[in-house]
Amino acid sequence: MTNIYKLHPWHGIETGEESPGLVTAFIEIIPSDTVKYEIDKMSGYLKVDRPQKFSNIVPALYGFIPQTYCKEALAKVNMEHTGRLNILGDGDPLDILVLTEREITHGDIIVKAYPIGGFRLVDNNEADDKIIAVLKNDDIYGQWKDIRDVPATIINRLKHYFLTYKQMPDKPPTCIIDEVYGKEAAYEVIHAAIIDYNNHYRNGEMNKNEL
Repeated sequence: MTNIYKLHPWHGIETGEESPGLVTAFIEIIPSDTVKYEIDKMSGYLKVDRPQKFSNIVPALYGFIPQTYCKEALAKVNMEHTGRLNILGDGDPLDILVLTEREITHGDIIVKAYPIGGFRLVDNNEADDKIIAVLKNDDIYGQWKDIRDVPATIINRLKHYFLTYKQMPDKPPTCIIDEVYGKEAAYEVIHAAIIDYNNHYRNGEMNKNEL
């Protein structure tokens, strides 16, 4: 036994030796969840973030790529591609949606997935990219190698979720998707998020002000 304690999902699990082509994803919520769970950054356990707003249900497995962080390098990539100014990283691990035709009944699990694209999303002036991936060895969705292989109906379903999941009827929208990008751009985003993680959490030294 090399480790008798539960690993922290963000810091203790590797991104994957084949990253960014094949990554490890920690799944927090699944399509049947009516409550949004997210990782507690200090303890590593899942916590209730909030009930899902209205009828918004996440349309795919949703979580993050371990040992990634969205700060300066990711914000720079966003500004280079969008022309936006004064963008910040959102200070969270890099989000990922994993598509699979199989029913997975609960979160708090790790899966292997192939990134095929993503959304260049900005939320309140913060870069909050969403990587889109397919589950390793999935017989149906595994045939999709790039975002252009995904039917528009599925892309629109994913976009609708992220454009509306925080939307309140009496408030202006906060989320904007500037671009739906393909596999190579997803690799660039993952690489930037790994750089940010290494810059802020080098040698496992966590800054509690950033948790």
